[in-house]
Amino acid sequence: MRTGYFYSLVFALLTSASVATIAAPAAKPEVGNAPVVLEVSPKMQAGKVDLNQVDAPTLQRELSGIGEAKAKAIVAYRESNGPFSSVDELLEVKGIGKAILDKNREKLQVN
Repeated sequence: MRTGYFYSLVFALLTSASVATIAAPAAKPEVGNAPVVLEVSPKMQAGKVDLNQVDAPTLQRELSGIGEAKAKAIVAYRESNGPFSSVDELLEVKGIGKAILDKNREKLQVN
């Protein structure tokens, strides 16, 4: 009789502990909601592309009418002839014509 009484007490204790555990609200871990900070590289400030600093993939992505070959040609011209002195010097690059320069003039700068 004693063991039956003891087992029923243990069962009641374990049952109430498991119910309390299940019913308790789960504590959500504090997730640091850090603000998203976008860094603007010096190569592209104010939405303009600096011809003397950007790489070929950036030129290809930011300028219209500029594919991989023309972007690489711009970088190669800069490496062989030194930095661009003006945006109009871009016309010296093979494959870059007046139409492409006019389409992108507002996006370009030379520092």
